[in-house]
Amino acid sequence: MASMLLTSLRSSPLTSVQAAQFAARSLSTSVHLQAQAKSKKTLAKPGVKNIVLVDGVRTPFLQSGTTYADLMPHDLARAALQGLLNRTGLPKDAVDYIVYGTVIQEVKTSNVAREAALGAGFSDKTPAHTVTMACISSNQAMTTAVGLIAAGQCDAVVAGGVEFMSDVPIRHSRKMRKTMLSLNKAKTLGARLSLLGSIRLAHLSPELPAVAEFSTAETMGHSADRLAAAFGVSRLEQDEFALRSHTLAKKAQDGGMLSDVISFKVPGRDIVSKDNGIRPATMEQLAKLKPAFIKPHGTVTAANSSFLTDGASAVLIMSEEKALAMGYKPKAYLRDFVYVSQDPKDQLLLGPTYATPKVLEKSGLTLNDIDVFEFHEAFAGQIMANLKAMESDWFAQTYMGRKTKVGAPPMEKFNTWGGSLSLGHPFAATGCRLVTTVAHRLQKEGGQYGLVAACAAGGQGHAMVIEAYPQ
Repeated sequence: MASMLLTSLRSSPLTSVQAAQFAARSLSTSVHLQAQAKSKKTLAKPGVKNIVLVDGVRTPFLQSGTTYADLMPHDLARAALQGLLNRTGLPKDAVDYIVYGTVIQEVKTSNVAREAALGAGFSDKTPAHTVTMACISSNQAMTTAVGLIAAGQCDAVVAGGVEFMSDVPIRHSRKMRKTMLSLNKAKTLGARLSLLGSIRLAHLSPELPAVAEFSTAETMGHSADRLAAAFGVSRLEQDEFALRSHTLAKKAQDGGMLSDVISFKVPGRDIVSKDNGIRPATMEQLAKLKPAFIKPHGTVTAANSSFLTDGASAVLIMSEEKALAMGYKPKAYLRDFVYVSQDPKDQLLLGPTYATPKVLEKSGLTLNDIDVFEFHEAFAGQIMANLKAMESDWFAQTYMGRKTKVGAPPMEKFNTWGGSLSLGHPFAATGCRLVTTVAHRLQKEGGQYGLVAACAAGGQGHAMVIEAYPQ
């Protein structure tokens, strides 16, 4: 596939000159978009329960190994849950269920949803479970909540996600683990000494975790580099997009747009109140960085990739009827959503390209109907490759079974408050950030429909349509 794409897509209309205009164009769009108040049809369906996002919060997203370094995952999840309770004034006993996502599990708190809920003071009678679906784990938590409410099982569900990369499980080697388990079962001193004598220096080598596909053994960064090459995405384009993300995130942070961020008093440390990975640089500084994965000729660097991040998020999802009965003014309706899967080797990060047209068709909308786009930025090259794939008739016909291209989102509507490249990407917490950001942008910009899309490990993806709640 790579060689075919490289030949066929180098003439894609998304050029590096256009990429260089991304930041400047997006920085001046908020006033323009506010003037475009929409009065389109609602996506409410007869006989189908309206499900709403009441509110959403997140801890500040911090680079791993910084202020959160001495915590545990449930500490961050608990902080997000408590922040949601404080923000909404929600009685703890009004929550019917809690669903949380996580990717790198802490073995002591494998059901982190339950441990965080108990720590946050929720009733021990409130069920809670944990889901995992790589970078779309909190998306899965939210849609699980939607399903519980749609089925009539619940009226109010808290969904969220947490990731803690400052302290990940590091295992002994397989041989060492087997020896240690056998030692635990040995009944005589002789048996124990025999097992101890079998240990070799090589057995002490630890198994370090890696962001790699089990099915292909390829790291995600390596796959992103290959994907960028396949679509003819240049290093310049990637650096320009990364700079755009940081520039817009800084503007949003300074302008008070990131209102979902709550302050968190880290035990024994300072109060943290903002993300710490937003660092606008210059193109000259970005150009000096060496390739991080495919050396020496790769184009993916530390600066145009999302960084390892600690953080947690939480959202309150309710039936509209229940929300209004409790006196809440919802932020948005959660409408149609889809999950997709494709080849985890050559199309690992193309989830948005496959999911976007499916969710639009399911909703009866077109790309032009969408006022706000929020795509997960795993890598700048991944974003640019998806945009080029969405603009390609050839890709649509060859790989998606479509007659015509999907079409790429207009950049003036796309991730205008920054994205995962700059804000950070705690794997399982990003989905809630995306949905909450769409709801806030729709309110701020006067739009009616927003679209969230994300890729995930395993070659999977997700998209959801969100409709603004009438103001």
